[in-house]
Amino acid sequence: QVQLVESGGGLMQPGGSLRLSCAASGFIFSFYSLGWYRHAPGKERELLALSMSNGGINYAESVKGRFTISRDNAKNTVYLQMNSLKTEDTAVYYCNAAPGPTVEAGRYWGQGTQVTVSS
Repeated sequence: QVQLVESGGGLMQPGGSLRLSCAASGFIFSFYSLGWYRHAPGKERELLALSMSNGGINYAESVKGRFTISRDNAKNTVYLQMNSLKTEDTAVYYCNAAPGPTVEAGRYWGQGTQVTVSS
């Protein structure tokens, strides 16, 4: 069955860096667009970065220049490198998989990993 397993979250001071990983199984990884989302208390879920199956990459304005999405199709893993972290980056971070080159979220979600940015 399809599984997405995020890891790499934790507590970091403002200005620090974290790298999230999402290991996927149960589908042909290279055929899917992979996205990183976050959900903070009291806010709507936000799409942060998208790596489409056709090679296209999109970023939300809130993270552009600070976050970098990458994927390793041989390892079935998508990453989110987060630099210059801010307190407002505190949220649960999720990866998502959708078939084909799409900007729409698919039906496959990971369980999420908590990122807390605090001094």
